[in-house]
Parts: sequence; C-alpha cells; structure tokens
Amino acid sequence: MKLPGKYKTIYIASDHAGFRLKSFIIEEYLAKKKFNFFDLGTNSDKSVDYPKFAKKLCKNINKYSMGILICGSGIGVSISANRHKHIRASLCHNAQTAKMTRKHNNSNVICLKGRPFVKKNIFAMLNAYFKTEFDKGRHLRRISQL
Repeated sequence: MKLPGKYKTIYIASDHAGFRLKSFIIEEYLAKKKFNFFDLGTNSDKSVDYPKFAKKLCKNINKYSMGILICGSGIGVSISANRHKHIRASLCHNAQTAKMTRKHNNSNVICLKGRPFVKKNIFAMLNAYFKTEFDKGRHLRRISQL
C-alpha cells in the first residue's frame, strides 16, 4: 500500500495506555505494509505523560509525513497535537470517520484510543485513513481558516 499524494513517512507515538496498540500496529500493520515509519515511543506500559509524546511526534511532522498518536481514550493526544499550528489531528472511531477526516479535513495525524481496541477495526481505520486523498475544493477554503 502506498501513502496518498506527497506523503512518504509515518511517525507513531503513544503513552503507556496506548503502548500495546502501538506495538500491535507496528508489528501487524506498518511493518507488513512496508511503510517507512518511525516509532517515537513510549517503549513500555510504565506510566508517562501523553503531551510529551504528542509534542515529539508533532515536531517531526512536515508536509511529507503523517502521524499516528495513541493514548487511553485518544482524546488527550488529540487535544495536545492540535495545539501545534501545522497539525490537524483527528480522533477516529471507525473507517468512516478516518476516511472523512482525510477527505474533508486533510488530517495529518490520526488519534486512536488504546483502551480497549478491536484488532479488525484498527486495520480498517488505518487503511481508510492512509488510502484517502484530500478533496480540496470547498474544503481547502475551510482548512485555510483554521
């Protein structure tokens, strides 16, 4: 599978609550699809602060990269990531929301909940997210207002 448009790299990070899902995504999705990706931590389920990892990921995102952020609910990393001007992070719950945030919002970071997660839903969400192109048009006008 190829990333949409100009994107070349995926960065992934999580807090302790997202560590298990992050490891699963790396082993069963990113590596198997042969994406160019970088794991920015955390590397265990020992308690850490999610803003640190969201910030680390956001500092690496540029016009050629996308990101995956995970915490217990997905809400904390979403709030934290969206504090960065060049980031459009979206908390997604299914393939439809993942597709629409790419199509209409040109999201460059997908946020996921680490507790609990359903394996089959994760692949469908990530496939929808990474396959979908931004529609531009009226959506570009709206994005420019952010």
